[in-house]
Amino acid sequence: MYGEITKFRPEFGTGIIKAEDGRKYRFASTEIVNRGQELVGQGVDFVLNDRRPKKIIVLAGSPWTAFGVISRRSH
Repeated sequence: MYGEITKFRPEFGTGIIKAEDGRKYRFASTEIVNRGQELVGQGVDFVLNDRRPKKIIVLAGSPWTAFGVISRRSH
């Protein structure tokens, strides 16, 4: 399912996603696969499990961010 993060409270590690179905879902930051700096206003893809967003992928930036942090080797 697609949506947009409309609120995020870093001190609590929770936020709200407004989904494409018009509903709002509360999420925990631990469910974000590829967390970026700014979350509010970002488009996301996620799976609903018992009305809770899981496996949240932020759809901004490079597509490589979906894989999390990838370290580079020094040569």
